[in-house]
Amino acid sequence: MRDRAPHLKEPRADGVLLVDKKSGMTSHDVVEAVRRRSNIKKIGHTGTLDPLATGLLVLCVGKATRLQNYLMGMEKTYEGTIQFGWATDSYDAEGTPAGEPVPVDVTHIDFKPLLAKLTGELEQMPPQFSAKKVQGVRAYELARKGEVANLTPKKVTVYEFEITKVDGSTAQFRVRSSAGTYVRSLAHELGASAGVPAHLKELRRTVIGNFDVRDAITVDRVMEATADQILAKPQFQSMNDIDLPLPKLRIDWSQQGKMMQGQGVIMTPSVAVRQGDLLALGNPSDQLVVIGEVAKVLREGGPVEVKPKVVLAG
Repeated sequence: MRDRAPHLKEPRADGVLLVDKKSGMTSHDVVEAVRRRSNIKKIGHTGTLDPLATGLLVLCVGKATRLQNYLMGMEKTYEGTIQFGWATDSYDAEGTPAGEPVPVDVTHIDFKPLLAKLTGELEQMPPQFSAKKVQGVRAYELARKGEVANLTPKKVTVYEFEITKVDGSTAQFRVRSSAGTYVRSLAHELGASAGVPAHLKELRRTVIGNFDVRDAITVDRVMEATADQILAKPQFQSMNDIDLPLPKLRIDWSQQGKMMQGQGVIMTPSVAVRQGDLLALGNPSDQLVVIGEVAKVLREGGPVEVKPKVVLAG
């Protein structure tokens, strides 16, 4: 088969793979495509993109799937286009127009004060057409039946929201926000603030944490590549190269052995830590081996007890 890798042996690979998703595919479609071409079964993503959107997906491969929870919370950067003149029920171009489209020209609108109101810590209501679960059912499943999901707002942070170009009835933008932010909701709310109905026309995710779409492999390339080509730099980063959003500390071989057996160790961190903090622990060979949790601070500024939360070695 054309989309099947030319060999059947599953390669040993532990790390993250950066993929540039194209429009029309779900994030699950991308994961399945990589599985088929690489013959690697253990793959998971660190946050979905709507089918309409393009751009960066960070996939965890092999042992790195144990790191998914620690990578999902990274901030994200998006670029896209907002269409003014009509809103949609899903807040994006895939939805049904909420009213008749009207011709508009937004070049005269001063967007700066409106963007300021949508920047900072916000209480954002998820769209009715979202994957949020309500009593075990996805909100979009209820919306497709004409039912209204009882959703609750969630706190998100928009660090930057800027309009980069305005052309007639459209505006191009850039957003840097916390994980979980609905950019299509920002587009909808911006239109409401401007007094002009709007929806998200196009969206592209360019950055997740320190991962950049410029280093990613395209889906089209995945479909033609061998496993070795897919798992090559710059799109593939091994466990030791992953820049986790956690303090990085070193443990010795004895401490590694104890932690691999589920035991805690006493250590003196080189950075200030508090009880409950998570640490990325590497061994003397600079291999990331454990995500540890500070169980107890024995003395302020001194030794602490660290227990293993996720063991990556072995």
